[in-house]
Amino acid sequence: MQDSDENEYFKPIYVIAAACKNMGIGNDSGLPWNLPNEFRYFMDRVTSVTAPGKKNLIVCGKNSFNIPEKYLPLENCLVAMLSTTLSAAPKYVQYLCRDFPTAIKIGSTPSLGDTVEKIWIIGGPKVFKEGLNHPWCRHFFLTDIMSNFKCDTFFPDFDRQTFHLLDKFPGVPSGIQEEKGIKYHFQVFTRDSKFSKPNYTI
Repeated sequence: MQDSDENEYFKPIYVIAAACKNMGIGNDSGLPWNLPNEFRYFMDRVTSVTAPGKKNLIVCGKNSFNIPEKYLPLENCLVAMLSTTLSAAPKYVQYLCRDFPTAIKIGSTPSLGDTVEKIWIIGGPKVFKEGLNHPWCRHFFLTDIMSNFKCDTFFPDFDRQTFHLLDKFPGVPSGIQEEKGIKYHFQVFTRDSKFSKPNYTI
């Protein structure tokens, strides 16, 4: 679907994260928990495409691309990393961007825009915030880790009048999951339609 700008294509933007009770998402540049099934859920989401040849664009900060190397390069994905200090893209990263709008523009304008199906925001906090504020972000996926963990990085506050929790969502397991004695459940939030077009310019 082409947007009003003839050189810009609408791309669904999804934020995906897992957070514990205090909304912690990381510690010492890594995950505070080891939950293989929850990680598999994350991987299934970000690598899923609907047609051969399509790709998803993964957008992240330089400290948030902490996927184990055995899973890299990510299937069906291109990676855009945000950094103002790096001079070259790290291994398995295709695009190095100075800011969030640049990364979104890469995935939504020719010729890559013809290939990219979805844009996934995987962190960190500032990038999550920019993703949630973008008008193309209609849903975000937040796993509720129902325990306390030591964290030094936290998911940003968001307006629960703008985003509300859905009872269910296609393809997302319902109910409480448990792994290694840790309970969690998968949540999907959707943007209220009256907040669907905040001011934003690519």
